[in-house]
Amino acid sequence: MKKLNLLFFALFLTTVSFAQSYFEDGLSADWHRSRREALRALMPANSMAILFNNPVKNRSNDVDFIYHPNTDFYYLTGLREPNAALILFSEKRQIGEMEADELIYVQARDPRAEMWNGKRLGIEGVQEKLGFDQAFLYDEFGKKPVLNFDEFDKLLTFNLSQDIEGSSSNNGLKKMISDFKKASNYPEEVSEVRMQMYQMIRATDIENSANVAQIIGRYKNRYPEVANDQVLKDFMEAESPEKRMEVRAKVPETKTDIFALSQMMDVLREVKTAPEIELLAKAAKISAIGQIEVMKATKPGMSEREIQGVHEFIYKRYGAENVGYPSIVGGGNNGCILHYIDNDMKHISERLILMDLGAEWRGYTADVTRTIPVSGKFNDEEKAIYELVLKSQEAGIALCKPGVEFGEIGRVTREIINEGLAELGIIKTGQRHNYFPHGTSHHLGLDVHDRGGYGPLKEGVVLTVEPGIYIPEGSDCDPKWWGIAVRIEDDILITSGDPVNLSGDAPRTVAGIEQMMRIPSVLENWVLPEID
Repeated sequence: MKKLNLLFFALFLTTVSFAQSYFEDGLSADWHRSRREALRALMPANSMAILFNNPVKNRSNDVDFIYHPNTDFYYLTGLREPNAALILFSEKRQIGEMEADELIYVQARDPRAEMWNGKRLGIEGVQEKLGFDQAFLYDEFGKKPVLNFDEFDKLLTFNLSQDIEGSSSNNGLKKMISDFKKASNYPEEVSEVRMQMYQMIRATDIENSANVAQIIGRYKNRYPEVANDQVLKDFMEAESPEKRMEVRAKVPETKTDIFALSQMMDVLREVKTAPEIELLAKAAKISAIGQIEVMKATKPGMSEREIQGVHEFIYKRYGAENVGYPSIVGGGNNGCILHYIDNDMKHISERLILMDLGAEWRGYTADVTRTIPVSGKFNDEEKAIYELVLKSQEAGIALCKPGVEFGEIGRVTREIINEGLAELGIIKTGQRHNYFPHGTSHHLGLDVHDRGGYGPLKEGVVLTVEPGIYIPEGSDCDPKWWGIAVRIEDDILITSGDPVNLSGDAPRTVAGIEQMMRIPSVLENWVLPEID
């Protein structure tokens, strides 16, 4: 009987949907409501937007990953539980006896499930804590209230073609998505890029149709769904502008739009509000303090994983709920692997160590990188590369002002690095190389690579500036440079005046880092017993 009970509870653990509640000290219900209003203002008349929260992801056997909500869903609702759907109407509408401009569907309270995985909000909690008037259980989706999707001119959603893994924890989500697809005549074959091309064709006029055909031609080489679409092929190959207009009339019409909602969320999430900036600033501050304490604690002979642990301990010590992305701690040549997350090198000595980590604070993540000498002092080659990257980064940060094109930061930082590498004799002037293989900046927010546009910078944008130089062992240059990897990354707030470095507490100069590494660490006397 005992074995049967254990089996039952193990099975039960795998079939419940996790509870994540909400942040008591995070964004307010009024803030999330204001974001729904902002989205509604962007929606076309007589349209409906529908978003589903993320599925539960299985880690192994009967253990799931810690649940993380879809960040668009969280942005609009504040809800961090699975098996949930949000419906927004562009205008208030009468649905049976009810008048509403939004509906939310959530999982039910369940004392037995909550005993294992924590409290759920349920209908009453979503109404009280998150400020929704019309809340329903997920098994009422499509039934209460009854919606006629044919009444809408546009149905805005995301690509719903991805398979959801078979865990019974996702049964509610799978049922809602299936019911929506059937009721809305969701297209069987969905492609975001193809819908984007259709939208461009519908929007073009006869004078600009040739430009659109060229753009589609470029996409054809990257996306098979574009190359194999007969309408797009006919538009590209049309003999005249008039023929292209004839093809335009044949572009299939559908109420379902999986492209426009993503564009709207890009617009909303690009510019941060004051409460968001406050959360990002705290995440960056904690992350910078982590870098400072690691500078003090790092000594020859430490392992990458040990250094990672010190960073993440600092985050937890301050109450950060998680890391915003897998921590990167690369000693020596491992730093040349851009997304190195194994962090398993032992006994690092006489090398640089590149540390790219970010605390997540109430859903918002920092992204801060420092590169330090594990010995406490840069050698001549390390110092030369480091100061070149720092010069490039400072020029990039100086450009972070309203009106500057996003791409200008990358252009200027890359130009400085190219010139510097040539002066050091690592490359020849004008030579193509792979020593700086990534972009310089990305938006930062609920996601480490957050939503946003890539045109002129706006006040309220938060972005990274992170140039780097990576010279792997075996590179076509003097071996004295081999194994040097340097990246310096900070989180920059665009203001009406000078940019604000939210992570600037962590030293960035050679002198500042070396001085910080001479300060004794509070961890020096923390000695653990030896284990064979």
